Amino acid sequence: MTRIAIALAEDYADWEIALLTAVARSFLDLDIVYASPQGEPVTSMGGVKVTPDCAYAALDTKAFDALIIPGGMSWEKGNAPDLSGLVDGFRASNTLIAGICAAASALAGTGVLNDVSHTGNGLAAHKVYAAYLGDALYMHQPQAVSDGGIITAAGTSPFTFTVEILKALDLWTPEIQAEMQGFAAEHS
Repeated sequence: MTRIAIALAEDYADWEIALLTAVARSFLDLDIVYASPQGEPVTSMGGVKVTPDCAYAALDTKAFDALIIPGGMSWEKGNAPDLSGLVDGFRASNTLIAGICAAASALAGTGVLNDVSHTGNGLAAHKVYAAYLGDALYMHQPQAVSDGGIITAAGTSPFTFTVEILKALDLWTPEIQAEMQGFAAEHS
């Protein structure tokens, strides 16, 4: 069974992972484990209160097929968790890592975007991190980017973020494509 870990933080952007989690659970029967920095409950930007399954440190990197990180207001508020250890552990296990919105910039801060094509809310948001040296590989585009086991997206791209994750996990079947077609119809 495919397992994904979702690393939440206070004020996470609930819409950025809503389509992914709904499709993953309802149509694909994936196992999703939610984590927060210390395992504490978190509240999304929209007010959704979540009691995670565990703390970041309790995630066994070898037990998951993907680590998904939504963005949110904690980065703008200056109280975002340090994701370096978490990302380094999943990267060392060769696990898919996906970050959207401010979480894409947080990935830049860990250095994992330095050698892969990527996107996000803007190049300037990545460049605030000293560890980020990947400007030449930044792609200014509205769709998510997948390269080398890393997926990034702007906060306005939850549909292509979901699609790229499902493709990377070999779950993009004709049935799932047909199911999700309607979510992109307004952008045609």
